[in-house]
Amino acid sequence: MLPNDPVMLLSYINLKLRDFYPSLDALCEDLDIDMQELTEKLAAIGCHYDAEQNRFA
Repeated sequence: MLPNDPVMLLSYINLKLRDFYPSLDALCEDLDIDMQELTEKLAAIGCHYDAEQNRFA
């Protein structure tokens, strides 16, 4: 289950991307997460995915 708080969600997703997944696509597919919903939640706090760094910032 993903954290509801956007800041906690950001931390959780970036940790997973750093330690376990080579891309956002791989994370979403493996964890069965709707990528659009996830990116919209994080965009609401000003964070966007950087594919080159494989993290939200």
